Amino acid sequence: MIRIISYLIITIFSITISLAQVKTEEILINNQAIQLPGTLTFSDKKSPLIIWVHGSGGVDRNGNTPQYIRQFREAVNKENISFFSYDKRTANPKNAPFLNDVLIADFIFDAQEVVNHFKDDERFSEIILAGHSQGSLFAMMALDNVDKYISIAGAGETIDKTIIRQVTSQNSDFGKLTEKYFKELKETGEIKEVDPNLMSLFAPQNQPFLASWVALNPIDEIKKVTIPTLLINGDKDFQVQIEDAENLKNAKPDSELVIIKNMNHVLKNIEKEEDNMKSYMSADFPISKQLIQTIVEFVKK
Repeated sequence: MIRIISYLIITIFSITISLAQVKTEEILINNQAIQLPGTLTFSDKKSPLIIWVHGSGGVDRNGNTPQYIRQFREAVNKENISFFSYDKRTANPKNAPFLNDVLIADFIFDAQEVVNHFKDDERFSEIILAGHSQGSLFAMMALDNVDKYISIAGAGETIDKTIIRQVTSQNSDFGKLTEKYFKELKETGEIKEVDPNLMSLFAPQNQPFLASWVALNPIDEIKKVTIPTLLINGDKDFQVQIEDAENLKNAKPDSELVIIKNMNHVLKNIEKEEDNMKSYMSADFPISKQLIQTIVEFVKK
């Protein structure tokens, strides 16, 4: 009994020490007038630093409701990997006056500014840029002063093809309209008349951003990447297909491709199909352990 109690005390003490080693800093990074507040978590020991680049929408540093970024942070911190994520410019209300003419390049500049903030920080042995979903492309184009690149659920085609497929899966007529609108946007730079049902996507204020996005092809961009690259997709991801990751792999043969079993787009482990959408609205679903293991192995190579 004494031996068992001693073991428990030692185990609890070890866990406490391990948790105590993780430090937190709240950091504000400015990209001219844009404010990018974020959270850095790191240990006493020199360690690799993962910088997270968000997907589409107004995503905060923790991943909004499903909290997948917070879960990711906590998991990699346990493996002595430091982590920084920031509120996307569209998630910070203080940036509202400067968001009228946002283009894809602005998000890329944000990622570059964050990397520049940490590039000479001697607490970190290397910098890894991890881009999720839309952020896969942003990160892919912001790799100066970066040692490794991770694409998680990144598109392997131009965004018009992805959006047309997603809309078509919900309504074939709207899918045809979406294809027509993208054709008009690419040819003329604007869409003159938009069906009210598709206004949230093709509203006039969104069109310059979409035009700047559709002009970029991830297949062309990943061919320019010269650093070690890890491509990840989940087999329960209904937003980005496994084929997208395979397309990226074919364009960059020396990259590493891993398909994560039972992982969806918000990186949660999904055992039941009915839980896939539910996981977008809840932090109760666990992050994929295989995802964390895959990334830890890649980072520590």
